[in-house]
Amino acid sequence: MSLESVQQFFAEHAPDIEIIETPESTATVALAARVHGVSAGQIAKTLSLKVKEQVVLIVTRGDARLDNRKLKAALGAKARMLSVDEVVNWTGHPVGGVSPFGLENPLTVYCDISLRSFDEVLPAAGSVRSAVRISPQRMAELTHAAWIDVCEAL
Repeated sequence: MSLESVQQFFAEHAPDIEIIETPESTATVALAARVHGVSAGQIAKTLSLKVKEQVVLIVTRGDARLDNRKLKAALGAKARMLSVDEVVNWTGHPVGGVSPFGLENPLTVYCDISLRSFDEVLPAAGSVRSAVRISPQRMAELTHAAWIDVCEAL
């Protein structure tokens, strides 16, 4: 699944977007920023959380940290990060390659307003060696994401 499901997603919903595959790992923000030649902030990291009984994804800039108070206020309850196995089971993507596109299960996606600092961001594309270049607005539109403010000020 993973990369293939993201390829299928873009083939169906945004054929103009090209998936970038690299020989080097982009599994961490620092690695991805170096490989793609961008700032850490431009790496759009996708966090997998469980809030009550619902699994959600939050896409935020790579150099941001979640603010637990803001997160609880925005989502109505305390959230916990999913385990590695839960991430794979819910998203179909490996940790380090989690993408808001081509998901195994339909999940609610949120985009943190911190992404709006950039004209272009690079979320993973279902593997630890793939990504896409996309505007934050288009990413939110394609994933039907709501914009929320859940990160610490940088």
